[in-house]
Amino acid sequence: MGREERFPVWEAALLAGVAAAFATGLVGVYLSMPHSDYSFLKLPKNLQELQILTDHLEDYTSDYTVQVLVGYCAVYIFMQTFMIPGTIFMSLLAGALFGQLGGVALVVFAATAGASSCYFLSKLIGKPLVFSLWPDKLGFFQKQVAKRREKLLNYMLFLRVTPTLPNTFINLASPIVDVPYHIFFLATFIGLIPAAYVTVRAGIALGDLSSLSDLYDKQSIALLFLIGVVSVTPTLLGKNEKQQGKGPEMVASSS
Repeated sequence: MGREERFPVWEAALLAGVAAAFATGLVGVYLSMPHSDYSFLKLPKNLQELQILTDHLEDYTSDYTVQVLVGYCAVYIFMQTFMIPGTIFMSLLAGALFGQLGGVALVVFAATAGASSCYFLSKLIGKPLVFSLWPDKLGFFQKQVAKRREKLLNYMLFLRVTPTLPNTFINLASPIVDVPYHIFFLATFIGLIPAAYVTVRAGIALGDLSSLSDLYDKQSIALLFLIGVVSVTPTLLGKNEKQQGKGPEMVASSS
């Protein structure tokens, strides 16, 4: 009983250590940049703030490309690791600064790295948090993973492409329900590409966006769901084959 109520010292130390590592990287980037007014550097909360940030960073991206890239990745991965909302603005920023191909590559890399960091952090200390925040979702996810163990990659791809479960929940809950990391990694890396493409493409024409709802038109949503259905089809076919295989076995055993 006493053990359950103790203050989680090493867990808190681990979180502080991870946060300090990201902070050190950002300080290093800051010190390598020229002296200037960087009051514009803050996480955007709306499209107007994102446009202001983009206008300023465009002046630095060509001359200080490495620093901007390192700073961008550190912020994105930190946000993913600690479940800070607003990564959609970071994805739009990647499109505005680095174009379609570079933006998609950057977003997929940073999002996968951040999701992986969250996965391992949750594996160490995340179980109480997930159980307290999403007990029902966790039970559902656990049952689905157990049922689809043989085609787990397809199911995880389906979850990444479609909004069936929140990405934050998937990152935190996957190690708890025994989703192997290589499956988690592949599903995250591949499954985030379609959404990253849509968001980065919108970021290239950032000035034309009036709200975040403009990101996903009917065509984009239909495409994402089509990809999700295709990814989960092998799982459904395997399930049907199993059921058909059980039928003759039951007939043979009864005769």
